[in-house]
Amino acid sequence: MAAGRLARAVVGAATAAAATVAVRALAARRAPGGAERWERVNHRGEPVSMLEGPAVAAGLTVGAAAALPGRLGAAAALATAGGAAFGIVDDLAEDTSRRTKGLRGHLGALAHGELTTGGLKVLGIGATACVAACVRGARGSEGPVARGFDVVVDTALVAGTANLLNLLDLRPGRALKAAAGASVLLAPLAPSTASATGPVLGAAAAAASCDLAERDMLGDGGANALGALVGVQATGLARPLRVAVLAGVVGLTVASERVSFSAVIDRTPALRTLDRLGRRG
Repeated sequence: MAAGRLARAVVGAATAAAATVAVRALAARRAPGGAERWERVNHRGEPVSMLEGPAVAAGLTVGAAAALPGRLGAAAALATAGGAAFGIVDDLAEDTSRRTKGLRGHLGALAHGELTTGGLKVLGIGATACVAACVRGARGSEGPVARGFDVVVDTALVAGTANLLNLLDLRPGRALKAAAGASVLLAPLAPSTASATGPVLGAAAAAASCDLAERDMLGDGGANALGALVGVQATGLARPLRVAVLAGVVGLTVASERVSFSAVIDRTPALRTLDRLGRRG
């Protein structure tokens, strides 16, 4: 990573970590609607707070704006804030008595004229991802067809990655680890967006202790925001690599409708060890 990008990544990491800690501390004192509104039951049947989600989303948004220059920073902040906003709506307003699960379930409800909070999230994140892709702009002097193709691919990458990270948020620390690992792997392959790794790592580090201790969880708001920023980082890849990554995101999303990611992780020793690293026994 060039010196300028490294410096921006460090600034982004510090900004994201500080904002995440500050917003979480403020939320602990004055949770919108009261702390009980943000409480859920985790996989152990224990109460856990989703206030981590807005805190991480705030950290990622301001960190992305600080880490990435110009239009890239604006696009990243927009995509991250959009993912957070529509995710939080789904977190707080979902009708749990008629829960529609999975992307296929939400799209099926839309096809029958029913707009669930999950369906609203799909449409909303898709729309903000599209606007972010347009704000990001062209990569060179290529014609309108190539630029249009880039906007379509970038939109799908941001929205798809936001959804995929949310699918991974089923165990403590899993989504944070996945986002951090993906961002670090992308950095050398996408130099123009490499400094986005800073805010991803900064926000993840600030939230990790409470997440792993099972006091907090990301919820849809935090996981969607994390995935959206990683998706924006992936838009810095060369076109063939972007298409390949998008194919992988789509493939994993389709597979999640039939295969349990948790079961696959538990059956794979290396993944199981990484997944349980830092978690309670």
